[in-house]
Amino acid sequence: MDFRIGQGFDVHAFGTGDHVMLGGVRVAHARGVMAHSDGDVVLHALCDALLGALALGDIGQHFPPSDSRWKGADSRAFLRHCDDLIRAQGWQVGNCDVTVICEAPKIGPHVAAIRETISTMLGIDVDAVSVKATTSERLGFTGRGEGIAAQAVCLLRRLLPPGEGGA
Repeated sequence: MDFRIGQGFDVHAFGTGDHVMLGGVRVAHARGVMAHSDGDVVLHALCDALLGALALGDIGQHFPPSDSRWKGADSRAFLRHCDDLIRAQGWQVGNCDVTVICEAPKIGPHVAAIRETISTMLGIDVDAVSVKATTSERLGFTGRGEGIAAQAVCLLRRLLPPGEGGA
């Protein structure tokens, strides 16, 4: 099979702070997130999608919250690690699509920067990276402003023939 699809989801509760990290971009907000790392739901969901596409586990297996090395870690390191893993097995991201779910902060003003950051990190064209947002119509924890979530899907394409770089 020359293509693989993966999906991921992440959520963090809001806590103290003055910003959230979204797709490697610092976004001003009245609150931060409660997380072991920087709590970047966009990159965490994307990492799970990449890992899932090749059945390589999930972000918690690669960066366990019980490991103090990842306390406050920049989630861009997680995405680099996941990209290195898939490339080592002969795959590359074909495209990815991320949806951020929250009432606030407003995502629209930051979409271009998030897309650019992700495309640069994955070595793919910016037009292969989709980032969008939705609210939950004031329903549930995101609707009550208690937290933020993201879901991601990715398509991987094989760069190397089977046997020449992994699965």
